[in-house]
Amino acid sequence: MTKTKAEQPKNIRCAIYTRKSTEEGLDQEFNSLDAQRESSESFIASQKQEGWVALPARYDDGGFSGGNLERPAMKRLMADIEAGLVDCVVVYKVDRLSRSLLDFSRIMGTFDEQGVSFVSVTQQFNTTHSMGRLTLNILLSFAQFEREIIGERIRDKIAAQRRRGKWAGGIPVLGYDVDRSGPSPKLVVNADEAAQVRRIFAMYLEHESLMPVVHELERRDWRMKVWRTKSGKAKGGRDFDKSSSTSTKR
Repeated sequence: MTKTKAEQPKNIRCAIYTRKSTEEGLDQEFNSLDAQRESSESFIASQKQEGWVALPARYDDGGFSGGNLERPAMKRLMADIEAGLVDCVVVYKVDRLSRSLLDFSRIMGTFDEQGVSFVSVTQQFNTTHSMGRLTLNILLSFAQFEREIIGERIRDKIAAQRRRGKWAGGIPVLGYDVDRSGPSPKLVVNADEAAQVRRIFAMYLEHESLMPVVHELERRDWRMKVWRTKSGKAKGGRDFDKSSSTSTKR
């Protein structure tokens, strides 16, 4: 039997949120964000009989970590939710929304206040049900655990490299160059820059204050380290200031 107009379900406005931690591959014609949105749109279409409708606005955060909420599309989404423009948030996977339990609890608090439900396509749960909320908390706990384990592994790897006297990456400092000729990059002394560094130390010992050293470096037109990326792009070369002089002194 065909439903009468009074029996037609109320439209549920669904906002699709997508995220990718890195920018790698985002320049492709069909990238990870597009794949996440396509899956979410298909899920919403399967709920058409319940009145679900995908909002045309795109909330895509490409190249943003899920460890915090400093994401432009996330901020737009939360603003639209607080403005009463969204009834349901759909994501491909729960950790696309957040990998932090604390941040997620804040997000869910806003969802509850605004009467907005939350759905994960691949994990198939809905926070309008108690079992869905329990499943969500369990999944998010594992997502944060995985993020913390990855962070610990990276820190341990960097510490091990330093103990072996190897370069752990990052920006090379004045007095050293990066030698990439061997199997792994390493720092080598730049004789000219090393002489500058020794002179900077001597200036500080002479003046016993940072600002006179900064002024003398400016007079001599001595600048911070100029270095090149793997692609050959030059970076650095800023003027010294109090904070950078403190860094050099250390």
